[in-house]
Amino acid sequence: MAPKRVLLLCGDFMEDYEVMVPFQALQAYGITVDAVCPGKKSGDVCRTAVHQLSGHQTYSETRGHNFVLNATFDDIDATSYDGLVLPGGRAPEYLAHIPGVVELVTKFASSGKALASICHGQLILAAAGVAKGRKCTAFPAVRPALVASGAHWVEPDTNSATVVDGNLITAATYEGHPEFIRHFVKALGGNISGSDKKILFLCGDYMEDYEVMVPFQSLQALGCHVDAVCPKKKAGETCPTAIHDFEGDQTYSEKPGHDFALTATYGDVDASSYDALVIPGGRAPEYLALDESVIALVKHFTESKKPVASICHGQQILAAADVLKGRKCTAFPAVKLNVVLAGATWLEPDPISRCFTDGNLVTGAAWPGHPEFISQLMALLGIKISF
Repeated sequence: MAPKRVLLLCGDFMEDYEVMVPFQALQAYGITVDAVCPGKKSGDVCRTAVHQLSGHQTYSETRGHNFVLNATFDDIDATSYDGLVLPGGRAPEYLAHIPGVVELVTKFASSGKALASICHGQLILAAAGVAKGRKCTAFPAVRPALVASGAHWVEPDTNSATVVDGNLITAATYEGHPEFIRHFVKALGGNISGSDKKILFLCGDYMEDYEVMVPFQSLQALGCHVDAVCPKKKAGETCPTAIHDFEGDQTYSEKPGHDFALTATYGDVDASSYDALVIPGGRAPEYLALDESVIALVKHFTESKKPVASICHGQQILAAADVLKGRKCTAFPAVKLNVVLAGATWLEPDPISRCFTDGNLVTGAAWPGHPEFISQLMALLGIKISF
């Protein structure tokens, strides 16, 4: 069977998570994803926005990553795709007024193909008239437009609320990504197996924003039980994240990212109950590598020969734990010194999206490699998706 193909409709200042998580998760599952934006071409960039509820009467906004499009809007043939995803953020406010966008969404809706929209993306559904008579949810501020368009509004009781009505899948915010993506994969005809796994994420302050959330929600969407912990922090507390991007400087730039909520308490973790360990990159590994309890945790997984997946600067922790000797691995190029001094064979990440598996160890160089990184971890865990 030919691989499934999905279209992702982008725009400037779409929400950062709401575009990248489904984009890379679906690719990791073996689905071809084309990201397009009206008026832009393949290789062009869309700006993104970091939206989060920070105790104010509405969400705050800061600048997110730069998202690179991989297809050209004017060249797409809607009939060649099996599904459409509409991210939220501020982009839908203006996309909803573009005739070509409305026509595209109408085609997908009328064909009965899978249509998934999140947060403010439902403004486009309202503009296209495809929500009429359908049950759907959204970020609460979108309710008036949906109700006026004839939709049956479903109040989101939590930020993770997701509603399915036939081929239409809607969610309130990116907190609902796991269920949102799982339902979309099902609508594409996907069947997930082997996902009864328990996975631990080792977090820290100023870990890279994408490098924690993309694999975290991608694995949750598969049905895995995923816990995120940080030394000296408890379940429900947060870690600030960093947005590391490539903007033409000699090294990556940094901007503040989302606050990431931990799901478990570090001191309560029983490492023996988990099937795999994931170590995000960013700046957190610099100080986590100095924590003896972190070193002991990492050694438990490697000595037990359980899968360990580490990306970008995460390999600083592996080097400090002295678990790389004789192993083949990659990392962000600036971490090469740590890796080589730890006795590993360095694998050049060319391109930067390259990831490698050596026995139970998966390593990646940076967040552009998430599709390979996640799919290689899935292979070690025996998780499969068939269509």
